Amino acid sequence: MPNIKSAIKRVKKSESNRQHNMMFKSAMRTAIKSFNAKVDEKDVEGAKEAFLAATKKVDKAATKGLIHKNKAAREKSRLSKKMNELNA
Repeated sequence: MPNIKSAIKRVKKSESNRQHNMMFKSAMRTAIKSFNAKVDEKDVEGAKEAFLAATKKVDKAATKGLIHKNKAAREKSRLSKKMNELNA
């Protein structure tokens, strides 16, 4: 544990940032899993709503720097591919 006041502050801030980032990443993963569940059930309407929510969460995570922009593009591509297969 640091002794210097600013270092103590940084440790606290780093931990709060880590918790915040974990929350966003977890929400993103949950949205993707929710979409995949709707696709498995062949629920077209539910999948459309879940698709919009999941893509929004992925974009938000990429904007905040939690995931790389290429990973965000890859995730969105996979989601849209499943969505198109469901609609066809």
